[in-house]
Amino acid sequence: MSVLSDLTAALRSGAIEVVDLTAPLSAQTPVLELPPEFGQTARFELEEISRYDDRGPAWYWNNFRTGEHTGTHFDAPNHWVSGKGLDDVASVPVRRLIGPAAVLDVSEQAREDPDFLVEVEHIRAWEAQHGPLPEGGWLLVRTGWDARSHSQEEMTNTDASGSHTPGLSVAAARWVAEESPVVGMGVETVGTDAGAAAGFEPMFPCHSMLMGNDKYGLTQLQNLASLPPTGAVVIAGPLPIVTGSGSPARVLALVER
Repeated sequence: MSVLSDLTAALRSGAIEVVDLTAPLSAQTPVLELPPEFGQTARFELEEISRYDDRGPAWYWNNFRTGEHTGTHFDAPNHWVSGKGLDDVASVPVRRLIGPAAVLDVSEQAREDPDFLVEVEHIRAWEAQHGPLPEGGWLLVRTGWDARSHSQEEMTNTDASGSHTPGLSVAAARWVAEESPVVGMGVETVGTDAGAAAGFEPMFPCHSMLMGNDKYGLTQLQNLASLPPTGAVVIAGPLPIVTGSGSPARVLALVER
């Protein structure tokens, strides 16, 4: 049998499970909230065109409006000024949308401290146990934050002092962007950066450094708890929006059981 025949047979038999890492997209989907002086992303909206009625007797369909960075979505390099002139989402090589996953579980630390920051030593400790991060793969940071995806308030976890969500330190963001072999990073939070990252130097270091090094971000992922530390394969499917800085995406993982 060919490799692809083996794969399809394993999918049919259940030897390979397909895990959906995508949050449902609706008007209730949490969005990133920036300080009021900046432009804001649009929430997801559906506009009905027809529904088996006089506007279209045999068909149902909708228009939709949303931000490129709403819900589970893909960040392309041109999303940040550091990646200005690099690929838009339509130009990302499709081979880079499929790759092995390394799942770093810091959910216990994030449960105890919502402002928890992943440091380089946490990634190095993972590598000491599981081997080096995969070439051309994804670093997926599991924080347990997907349990909050039903609520804007719980997802952004904002009080008078700002948003409190876990993420990477500046040093860890720089290491992942500049030294690691992965093509991008995925998180369960509303954005790739920690809630306090507007006050970091540079601000929003994951965005700044990943995009500036021709790498990608995946956000608002679900079900990372269903993935092993190594061995899964991520398939990220953003819309190829010409000149777009990102897109809502269907993100799947293949897991051998």
